[in-house]
Amino acid sequence: MPEQSALLDIVQFFNRLGVYDVILPFLLVFTLMFAILEKTKVLGTENGITKKNLNAMVAFVVGFFVIASARLVEIISTVSSQVVVLLLLAVLFLMLVGSFMKEGEGSALDTPWNVIFMVIMFVGIIFIFLNAIKNDSGKTWLQIFWDWLGLYWRSSAVASLIFVVFVVIFIYWITKSPGGGHKEHSTEKQEKH
Repeated sequence: MPEQSALLDIVQFFNRLGVYDVILPFLLVFTLMFAILEKTKVLGTENGITKKNLNAMVAFVVGFFVIASARLVEIISTVSSQVVVLLLLAVLFLMLVGSFMKEGEGSALDTPWNVIFMVIMFVGIIFIFLNAIKNDSGKTWLQIFWDWLGLYWRSSAVASLIFVVFVVIFIYWITKSPGGGHKEHSTEKQEKH
């Protein structure tokens, strides 16, 4: 059996110490509350300078109120971890989009193929994300979605949803301007001169 690493022991020690349940949520709430009070200047200013001592005291008290409630700490931990996952997915999506761009290109939406590939990558990231989240019974959200779709794909609600999506795509395709609107705008400027 492999030996447990020292870093894992440190993380588990921090967990037993309450770093993740008390200290980090307190620091997060304190920092955000202090920043909001400094930015909004709710407690007033003296000679154009915010009252940092009052802002710090209010942020300190609010931080302690939050960590006194185990439910609030659980909500903060859950939300912050999911926001980090969403941010990671956004960065991964931007990396995938960047792989279809050439150096010096201004926009990734220059050709229809780039748009198609970006949509495929976005849908793929959504599927990966749904497949990573499991409910209490151990099924992933992607499995739940496919099971639901398998049960109701013949229903009028799903058919209506698919029809609306196709209508929106068709209307967009019909109404878009042939050059993205840039050529017409530049020719109007040339005619004025």
